Amino acid sequence: MTSTKTTLSRRQILGTALAAPLVISSTGYVHAAAPMLGGSAPGHYRFKLGGFEVTTINDGAIQLDGPHPIFGQNIEAAELQDLAEANMLPRERFEIGFSPVMVNTGEALVMFDSGNGAARRPNAGRLAAAMSSIGYSPDQVDIVVLTHFHPDHIGGLMEDGKPLFPNARYVTHETEFNFWTHDDRMAGGTERVAKLTASNVKPLAEKTSFIKDGASVTGGITAMAAHGHTPGHTAFHIESDGKRLLLGGDFCNHYVVSLQRPDWHVRFDMDKENAVATRKKILGMLAADKIPFTGYHMPFPAVGYVEAVGDGYRYVPATYQLNL
Repeated sequence: MTSTKTTLSRRQILGTALAAPLVISSTGYVHAAAPMLGGSAPGHYRFKLGGFEVTTINDGAIQLDGPHPIFGQNIEAAELQDLAEANMLPRERFEIGFSPVMVNTGEALVMFDSGNGAARRPNAGRLAAAMSSIGYSPDQVDIVVLTHFHPDHIGGLMEDGKPLFPNARYVTHETEFNFWTHDDRMAGGTERVAKLTASNVKPLAEKTSFIKDGASVTGGITAMAAHGHTPGHTAFHIESDGKRLLLGGDFCNHYVVSLQRPDWHVRFDMDKENAVATRKKILGMLAADKIPFTGYHMPFPAVGYVEAVGDGYRYVPATYQLNL
C-alpha cells in the first residue's frame, strides 16, 4: 500500500486550525490532534423483572484514601491492603459510587433514595439533571422510598429548597425517622445528619408513611429488616411474576471487602456488630437463593449475585442474565 503525501495551502491550514489543532510530523504529514475528553461512565441501566421495569441510576462517585480505616476498623491496615491487592485493587485508594434505583410496577413509579444532591457536585448528586435521560420526569414519581437517612440517600430530596418529587408520597422505617428527628441528635456525632434530616425529610412528614419490618410499600415491594448500618436501615424485597430482586441499600458497602470479609467493621455502620449480623444473614440468603441484588455502593450498574466462598462471599456482577 502506497502513502500519498498531503500538501495544504496556507489558507487551508488556517481554516482547518479553527476546527482542531494541527500536528505536522517529521515526515511532512498534517493531521488533527484529537482533544482529551475526560472520563465517562453510563448514566443508567434498565432491565425487566417480571412485569416490572427496574432502572439503576449513576449518581456519580468520589475517590478517597483507603479503604482502610474506613473499612476494616477491627483489623490491621496491611491485612485489608493485601486483600485489595489480591483483587487487583489499589492498596491505598478506592472509589465509592452511588446508585439510586427506580422501579416501575406498571401501577406506580417508585424511587428508592434520592442521591447526594447539590452537596457533592460536580462529582456526584446528578439525579435531578439525569431524570430526563432516564426517561422520566420528577413529577411522574409516585412513591419515594428511603432506605435510611445518610446524606448520600436524602441529599437529593430537595432542589433549591423545593421537593424534587412534587407529586410523590414518601415511605421510610418509623425507627429511622424517630431516631434522626429526636432533639438529642442535633449535637455531637449525629448533628450533621440530623440537620439534613430537618431540612430535607421533616418538611415531607405529612406525606410520609412510617412503616415497620415486613410492611408492604406497594404490590410486589416489601420491607425487610436490615438494621445496624443505621437504627432503621431497611432493605426491600421486590418480586413480579416469580422474578425476585433484593434492593439492599447499604447493608454491604464494598463489593470486595464487605462481601469477602463480612466480619470486618465499617466506619459508616452505627452498630457494628448488628451490621455484621445483618450482612451475614442477607449475603447467606442471596447466595442460597441465587437471586440478584442491587446495592447502593456496588460498582455501577450496581446489580449482581453472591457466591459463597469459604467463610465469606464473592460478588458476581450481572452480565446478560437480566436481559433475557
